Amino acid sequence: MITAATAQTDSLASPTIERATGADDRGVPAIVRRRLIPPEVPGGRSWAATGFVVAIAALLRLVGLGTPGKLMFDEVYYATDAYDMLSRGIEWDEETGGPAYVVHPPLGKWLIAGGEAIFGYNAVGWRIAAAVAGILSVLILTRLAIRLFGSVILGCAAGLLLALDGFHLVMSRVALLDIFLQLFILAAFAALVLDRDHRRRHWLRAVARGSVPTTGHVVFAFPGGVPWWRLAAAVLIGLACGVKWSALYVLPVVFLLVWLWEGGAQRTAGIRWGYVKSLPYAVGWSVVAAVIIAVVYLATWTGWLVTDDGFYRHWLADTGHTETPVLGALQNLWHYHEQAYGFHNQLEQAHRYQSWPWQWLILGRPVAVHWNPDLPPELAEEVLLLGTPILWWSFVPALIALVWLGIARRDWRALFILLGAAANWVPWFWFAVTENRTMFAFYILPSVPFLVLAVVYVFGAIMTPTLAPARALDPSPDRLTFGAIVLGVYLVLVAVCFWYFYPIFTAQTITYSEWSARLWLGNRWI
Repeated sequence: MITAATAQTDSLASPTIERATGADDRGVPAIVRRRLIPPEVPGGRSWAATGFVVAIAALLRLVGLGTPGKLMFDEVYYATDAYDMLSRGIEWDEETGGPAYVVHPPLGKWLIAGGEAIFGYNAVGWRIAAAVAGILSVLILTRLAIRLFGSVILGCAAGLLLALDGFHLVMSRVALLDIFLQLFILAAFAALVLDRDHRRRHWLRAVARGSVPTTGHVVFAFPGGVPWWRLAAAVLIGLACGVKWSALYVLPVVFLLVWLWEGGAQRTAGIRWGYVKSLPYAVGWSVVAAVIIAVVYLATWTGWLVTDDGFYRHWLADTGHTETPVLGALQNLWHYHEQAYGFHNQLEQAHRYQSWPWQWLILGRPVAVHWNPDLPPELAEEVLLLGTPILWWSFVPALIALVWLGIARRDWRALFILLGAAANWVPWFWFAVTENRTMFAFYILPSVPFLVLAVVYVFGAIMTPTLAPARALDPSPDRLTFGAIVLGVYLVLVAVCFWYFYPIFTAQTITYSEWSARLWLGNRWI
């Protein structure tokens, strides 16, 4: 997509390349420069604007965080498990007086435990980590969108939409695991974009110096240094896996993006069969990334590994087998994972608030996280896990437009956003159809930032000409003005809709008639 900032960058292409390459680039074709050089990311005032958006997100997520002051929904598991982990290093079952059998990795509960260690075992203590994760995700999305679109306005619009999403707000104010999963996955994808920029700067320098290889394969040991941002993404994915196994769904997407981006960069640099020759390189570094993910994931189980009381911690010895000090512990952990995997595969028990993946984007079945049964019948107090309707009902048309615009413009950003949205949404269709799995709307939370990006992408297209990125023409002032007005009206509508539903996002006591008026889809939202 060509934004005003992108168009302006073209007129400054030569000085920018010299800063990036430190070499004379006069022999580099303009189209190569345009395709390889990352856009200038606005600084200074853009950070001030980012800070304003993040401040709004923080205010919404922190004010009244301790209301209601009791455990809500699955907080009864995660908040109590986290508290036990502070003193024992593992989850504990107070009823049996022994280790608890849990089916999710421990990192998310350790993060919740960190808040409890600081603020105590109370509502603020077990929710503060989720609130911080939600605020950080708004920060990351804002900066990522500024980088993608080259526009402070569009970047801040993306951050503001996420800040004003009721679904994200509720998940940032309840001690569940999914907000941490979203944070690590979003950060990993942002790191991949920075890695893409780093690799293209390398190829631009190589073209400018005339050092592009013309024979052989560009494999594991390539010029340009270690891809630190890619390795950072591997660490973040390992952390995400330490929260929930569903983070594994992003691995094929990550590999595909790394391969396509590297192949495209090599092809632009003049290497024939760039996509083919970049495959060994992509596979080589993917193996390294897989090792990093495994090591980081294993580290999240430290509490279980260094204690003797964890569930299945000494399964080999308890079943009469020889248990060696290190290998035996890993074998026991593997058995734990086998049992947990079997539990997830057999999870078909009906639940009042279960829903299917095809219902999620249309808000077909939200989750009632809290309801106060002690109020008089004329009053109501609820926390409903519901996306801001105007925003969420924009997602499907935005995705359709994203596919169309991405093909028409041959825009890598459209593919990036689409794959990011699909990574933690599409796999659930398979489980719904083949295994009839019990699932809930909050499973799609990691995809929400990318769905927001899809909406913002469409507004960016309204502001700019429908041209392939290779042809940088300045958008007309009238078109920019019209697009900015349309975006501004949309943001106002989303903000008003958010504020209307705010009482049932935050457990405010309202009249029963006011509560009932907010149930736009009737019994489906009860």
